[in-house]
Amino acid sequence: MTTKLQSLPVPDKNTTGTGKPKTPRKPRIRESRGTLAFSRKQRIKALTKHAILILAGTLMIYPLLWMVVSSLRPNELIFREPGLWLNSLEMSNYTSGWSALTHPFGHYMLNSAIVVIGSILGNLISCSMAAYAFARLQFNGKKLFFGIMLLTIMLPFHVVIVPQYILFSQIGWVNTFWPLLVPKLLATDAFFVFLMVQFIRGIPKDLDEAARIDGAGHPRIFLKVILPLMVPALATTTIFTFIWTWNDFFGALIYLTDPDMFTVPVALRAFVDSQSATSWGSLFAMSIVSLLPVFLVFLFGQRFLIKGIATTGIK
Repeated sequence: MTTKLQSLPVPDKNTTGTGKPKTPRKPRIRESRGTLAFSRKQRIKALTKHAILILAGTLMIYPLLWMVVSSLRPNELIFREPGLWLNSLEMSNYTSGWSALTHPFGHYMLNSAIVVIGSILGNLISCSMAAYAFARLQFNGKKLFFGIMLLTIMLPFHVVIVPQYILFSQIGWVNTFWPLLVPKLLATDAFFVFLMVQFIRGIPKDLDEAARIDGAGHPRIFLKVILPLMVPALATTTIFTFIWTWNDFFGALIYLTDPDMFTVPVALRAFVDSQSATSWGSLFAMSIVSLLPVFLVFLFGQRFLIKGIATTGIK
């Protein structure tokens, strides 16, 4: 007769003698005094850094805020009250400044828009084609020409303004928009050429070879393959060209002498009169109006600008 022996249950390690499960204890995390001091030191350092940045940002933006406030003050109180507190709003500076010159201020903004649009189109077309040639084509003297192109970045504009003025004067282009537009069609902005060259070098050449197998030549590869992939670099070129051309004072002052052809920076200079009283309130009001297009372009194109700069040169 055989009997079966029943095995007794083995007590679990996580149970007590009463059979109740034992709750696992959480391990204590002990921080040494050195770790606490180090984290506290990091927090103090971060707070100090942010405080310095906020103070520096406030100092840099203060002149702009003061100009906005001064455009809403009477002309006789602008330099008497250097603070940012307004006792009353003077909106007449905007109405009087808009019609203070020979033409309404919108006429000069239209002139600047013509120059800006022409400059943007010129830089996008000419600089992209020159960049494709330097990045993809093989020709004699390529490295030499590319080095000369980079050297022109370090060449000040004031060095070439005299021979350019003599050339445009003999052609009869002084007091027209052509001296401000034609150089843009010749890829004279070496910064944008270099920017696009670095961007194109980051595009895989396998795409070019695949298009070449399908029978595409360089014009078709440039238009159908490379150009659609250059949107960040083209957007960066557009934003920088807009800001630099809209704020260009020296070139417009040299070539434009007729008040009907004035752009916005030259028109703002007309508010300052050395022989009579200057209307500072109207000047500040129209300065705010002229800053609005730049602010809007930078606001809506900021993500393209950051993407274009961040991806330039990455392979």
